[in-house]
Amino acid sequence: LRLVAQLDGITHSGIPVAAQDVPLPIRPVKMAAELVKATDKLGGIEALTPFDVEYIMRIGEVVRGSREELRRRPILVGYAEAKTPLIIDRNMCDVFLAYIKHKMPQSLDTMPNGGATAPVHPAGTFALGVAETLGGLVLAYAVDPDACVTVDVTPSLCDMATGIFRYAGAERVSMLGARVQMISEYYGCPSGVHGGKTDALVPDVRCGVEKGISMLVPVLCGAIGFGTVGHLENAVTFSPAQLVMDSEIAQYVRRAVRGFEVTDDAINFDLIKKVGIGGNYLAEEDTAARFRDIMHLSPFFRVEPWGADVRADEARRWEKRAAEKARELLKNDVPSPLSDDQVREIDRIVAEAEKKAL
Repeated sequence: LRLVAQLDGITHSGIPVAAQDVPLPIRPVKMAAELVKATDKLGGIEALTPFDVEYIMRIGEVVRGSREELRRRPILVGYAEAKTPLIIDRNMCDVFLAYIKHKMPQSLDTMPNGGATAPVHPAGTFALGVAETLGGLVLAYAVDPDACVTVDVTPSLCDMATGIFRYAGAERVSMLGARVQMISEYYGCPSGVHGGKTDALVPDVRCGVEKGISMLVPVLCGAIGFGTVGHLENAVTFSPAQLVMDSEIAQYVRRAVRGFEVTDDAINFDLIKKVGIGGNYLAEEDTAARFRDIMHLSPFFRVEPWGADVRADEARRWEKRAAEKARELLKNDVPSPLSDDQVREIDRIVAEAEKKAL
């Protein structure tokens, strides 16, 4: 979380890893408390029971200042998950409805695994997944006609050699694009998507290819964001160095899709006349004033000639540079975004939850 707070490419965060020494009945509440104390880049956190929802929402109220403000600017909101194919178990229903009763936004996420828990053809995979997530929509509106609820499908295919959910297969890229277009354009719910994924076990060239493509393509198809990042091995393993690299890739993608304006000032015809035929723009004030905004400048994307110093080249390898940056950032003392009074109140809420849960 100290890394999240300091990396410009990361805008929201849940809990990338959970402390396994914390008893499960209190783990989501404690992890929510640690999240809000560490960063103001607050995303969602998964609740395992309605008990978790109650105390996590109380933590959110402390951060936002009131229940009304928490509803206006939601944080720490988890989601229910279908058990594909075509099951929403009682516990997930209870978690889902607990959020609805708190007037918090909610969705029923579903991860149809083509060839295993869904038809192998993408059309069939989507049909089954949509049926599941629309079930959550119906449930929410049956309880509260004014509920704020969306739909979500995270499709992929089962690897036939291992049985693993293929998070970054080439065939999944078009499925992610279709998912964005279906939910954003057909159902009218602009949303992010599971991007920045890899099936690689270590940070390597394959990892970079899979992450870059699974970030860029969904955005080009209309996604308003992507996540989660920092993971390896089908989102099983979290890596601080990979989080640094993913932050850099995310900033690259953000710049790649930014585009540019065409105005008289941007064209600068007077400067073109001044420099003339065969001239040079390197020493012009216009160049100095604009290039930092126009160019994507990052130590991870330097443009360098072939170096004679092999050791220096080796030190500039992506994974080594990322690991070094992660170590440097982890040394920094990152102040909590909360006041001392807020921290004390959150600690009191956690202590109350722990007393009741254990």
